[in-house]
Amino acid sequence: MKSIKDIYKIGKGPSSSHTMGPQKAAGMYLEHHRDAGKFHVTLYGSLAATGKGHLTDVAINEVLSPHGTVELEWQPKVFLPGHPNGMTFSVIGADGERHDEWTFYSIGGGDITCDRLPLDRHPDIYPLNCMTDLLDWCNSNNRSYWEYVAEHEESDVWDYLNEVWKAMCASIERGLDMEGILPGPLHLRRKAASYFVRAEGYKDVLRTRGLIFAYALAVSEENASGGTIVTAPTCGSCGVLPAVLYHLRNVYGYSETRILRSLATAALVGNVVKQNASISGAEVGCQGEVGVACAMTAAAANQLMGGSPSQIEYSAEMGLEHHLGMTCDPVCGLVQIPCIERNAYAAARALDANIYASYTDGLHRVSFDQVVRVMKRTGKDLPSLYKETGEGGLAAEVQKVTEIKF
Repeated sequence: MKSIKDIYKIGKGPSSSHTMGPQKAAGMYLEHHRDAGKFHVTLYGSLAATGKGHLTDVAINEVLSPHGTVELEWQPKVFLPGHPNGMTFSVIGADGERHDEWTFYSIGGGDITCDRLPLDRHPDIYPLNCMTDLLDWCNSNNRSYWEYVAEHEESDVWDYLNEVWKAMCASIERGLDMEGILPGPLHLRRKAASYFVRAEGYKDVLRTRGLIFAYALAVSEENASGGTIVTAPTCGSCGVLPAVLYHLRNVYGYSETRILRSLATAALVGNVVKQNASISGAEVGCQGEVGVACAMTAAAANQLMGGSPSQIEYSAEMGLEHHLGMTCDPVCGLVQIPCIERNAYAAARALDANIYASYTDGLHRVSFDQVVRVMKRTGKDLPSLYKETGEGGLAAEVQKVTEIKF
């Protein structure tokens, strides 16, 4: 497995695979074609189906248009063999023909691959790739998951996690101050501020739930408006982890050191899924985004609250298991409905998974690795209309109403 830095990327939303990835691909292509005066970009599959709602065209134009004319072609019904999020870049010559075509795939979490360049610049640094082996390591050495991270990462990983944590907190605090309408045809009103105010009026359990909802909404609404967030593991699921950690820090006064260790453990969980399955909604549905975020968050919370390695693994297992089969069906191709609410609800579920596991000795029948394998198979079995194409599920049902209303 690669560095946990690949799980946490600080950048602008609304989508890691549809915004960050294509922008990165455009920049890479431009590096090798700076003298080109005209570009042609073809977006395929999921990128084309929901690209406008995810600002894919805006992200690409921001990079290429200062250097030449950009022609964009949308092919939502054509899926390239490497991944549902395929795109080709080419130069249009003086003869009007396309030259030097490069194919990129946006594979989730802001990562890309290319048929013309070796982009795997970060080597594998972790010899263990599954949770069962990681759990055995923890138990055999009487250590925790974050200590495994510390043993294999460069020493600057803690400085990086500190940047990540600051960016997460900032996105919550900005989101809580913002009000008004989110961009796009849905005219969806921001809710984080009102949830925060109402939560402060309750006590105990209701207050806890309300605050967690408010924090998750704050980050997800920042993402939906193109603000700066942290992928955890994606833009579409960026609100789950910061919401719970921010709340636990405020309530229990956990030190920054302990928060950073919990972030390391959460990233290790996300890395296992990325290594053995996928965190791309276009490939496996929302179970690979919000489901993985819930698993990461449950593990981080359980570690913060004194869980054993077995309890931490159990927390992660429940977080992912109970999101199995979740479809990715963004209405109007926007990261708003159902994405924003899913972040808030998954944050609460992550805290519940942590509490449930804390009541046990950590022993359970279904392992995290088994759930990851099932998630991968389930994702392959899902029809493409339920994998970020905006053609099925809620996207199809609610869009009918939207088209009539607007």
